Amino acid sequence: MFNTILIANRGEIACRVIRTARRLGIRTVAVHSDADAQAMHVAMADESRRIGPAPARESYLRIEAIIEAALASGAEAIHPGYGFLSENADFAEACAAAGITFIGPPPGAIRAMGSKSAAKALMEKAGVPLVPGYHGEDQSPEVLRAAAERIGYPLLIKASAGGGGKGMRIVESAAGLEEGLSLAKGEARSAFGDDHVLLERYLTRPRHIEIQVFADTQGNIVHLFERDCSIQRRHQKVVEEAPAPGMDTARREAMGRAACDAARAIGYVGAGTVEFIAEGDAFHFMEMNTRLQVEHPVTEAITGQDLVEWQLRVAAGEPLPLFQNQLGIEGHAIEVRLYAEDPARDFAPSTGLVQHLRFPAGLEGIRVDTGIREGDAVTIHYDPMIAKLIAWGRDRGAAIARLSRALDGTEIAGPATNLPLLRAILASQAFRAAQLDTGFIARHGGTLLAPPGPVPLEAMAAAVARILLDQAIPRATDPADPHSPWNAASAWRLNGEGYQDILLADAGATHSLRAHPREGGFRLDLPDAPLEVAAREAPDGTIALSLDGNALHARVLHQGDSVTVWLRGSAHALRVIDPRIPADADGPAAGRILAPMPGKVLEVLVSPGEEVRRGRVLLVLEAMKVQMRITAPADGTVAALLCAAGDLVEDGAELVSLD
Repeated sequence: MFNTILIANRGEIACRVIRTARRLGIRTVAVHSDADAQAMHVAMADESRRIGPAPARESYLRIEAIIEAALASGAEAIHPGYGFLSENADFAEACAAAGITFIGPPPGAIRAMGSKSAAKALMEKAGVPLVPGYHGEDQSPEVLRAAAERIGYPLLIKASAGGGGKGMRIVESAAGLEEGLSLAKGEARSAFGDDHVLLERYLTRPRHIEIQVFADTQGNIVHLFERDCSIQRRHQKVVEEAPAPGMDTARREAMGRAACDAARAIGYVGAGTVEFIAEGDAFHFMEMNTRLQVEHPVTEAITGQDLVEWQLRVAAGEPLPLFQNQLGIEGHAIEVRLYAEDPARDFAPSTGLVQHLRFPAGLEGIRVDTGIREGDAVTIHYDPMIAKLIAWGRDRGAAIARLSRALDGTEIAGPATNLPLLRAILASQAFRAAQLDTGFIARHGGTLLAPPGPVPLEAMAAAVARILLDQAIPRATDPADPHSPWNAASAWRLNGEGYQDILLADAGATHSLRAHPREGGFRLDLPDAPLEVAAREAPDGTIALSLDGNALHARVLHQGDSVTVWLRGSAHALRVIDPRIPADADGPAAGRILAPMPGKVLEVLVSPGEEVRRGRVLLVLEAMKVQMRITAPADGTVAALLCAAGDLVEDGAELVSLD
């Protein structure tokens, strides 16, 4: 076994590898960009090495910098994690040339499956069923257009060199083909350095089922059963579970056998995933990911195996820890991915400081994998995943119940997240009935993405309690008159009962609340009747409340004019309004084109003074490898360009002014 390994990655997968290495007594070396100098994976490792500036192309994708760091640190092997260089055959060869073990498959296997087009051609020869499509080398517009007509619509465009939903577009008709190709190729070029795409018929109600395979250098190969990854947004997985609901023994064996045959055909070694698309009784090969997958924890949960340990042992030349007849399924596991993104804005990435982060502790059957801590920042440079929450139960119902409770106990403030969506998915009847396919979120979007309802009275009472408790904290007094009532931040009045008016705004309304502080709490004046509130700090950091004698607990974060209340598993965001500050009556003008998400301006396609029609593409913005075309909302003239290609812009920044 190795003494020292370097982890050529960041975030939660780097932390995940470090935990297993530490358990096995292996020393770990982290690498980091300037943006990650204080990151969690750097703090966890035994040693860390700087590899460049924040952009991934200048740090985590620099092969020579990572090899240099490994040699300087004395690492005998490199674990690539997933993403970045994990499926880069040139990187695997560079490791070998430097005398360093690459903890992954041989370069030839990576190349065989690294191109989706080549992989499908290989599988076609092996007799593995494929979805009708075009996987050729000729990428000329004429050939792609003709292939699209032959395959038929709706059509799926996929980047040949990548995964993770990057470089993927659905085209409903011939009219959208040119734009779909342009966007898919642009994202593929940015994410993978290769704009080669393939075309496939888009199946309307498919399930995404993948098989975990493992092979060693002695020729042994096994599968560790399947995962259902059907619930996706923007072709990227959100919820994964194992085993796949409704999977019978015969189909499991058939898919497992096909996956092992695919791996055997390319001389595979290490951990890999063979992905299938299934509809009805048929299943079709999609691609093979020649690395560990994000969703590997659900396989670990149902098999009791540590797949990172398997990777390390196989890379060190050991045989597989178990053979096929020694592997079995116990219980059911579900994983959800907590992303910094805004589902209400088409899942646009969200960035910023994580002001508050708390995961449930002490819950049976719950695992949390994360590389983010409270106080860390989510930036535009890397994937927006904050954490994975995994639940195991004796059956699917028990796993859902445990995961639902864990999500109710998860608290985050700062960037927008998909936490409400994850809760809604687990609560939906369709999910509980295992009515799964890749269109699940889109089909149930009216329910899953419904805007939040009004903030409950209990949450507003908790917010008022937090504000009053904060005001009760002793502050510096005037030394000339330490007993002056003007030193107090309370609702003290010279004559009559003291009160304090507090204005709280949520997304839909402003609430004027009058609180009459008293010992241990306050009376809250309401239109119907006053509400007697008792409030105190609880030992766990929450506020213990009694509302007219009814007890409850809430956690409240009060920072500046922002108040977030976590109550009964839901977060309620409120803003404290200072009546002395006039409201900004100037909303964004119709002619101000604002950035819908933080990102990098890739192209500016118009000039000042140019006349544009509604729908004209003004510029292309990229964030976290997702490209978005910013279009004119109406006919007009470009009055000013407020950005240039290469600029990094914040969410809401003005990009173009139109007259």
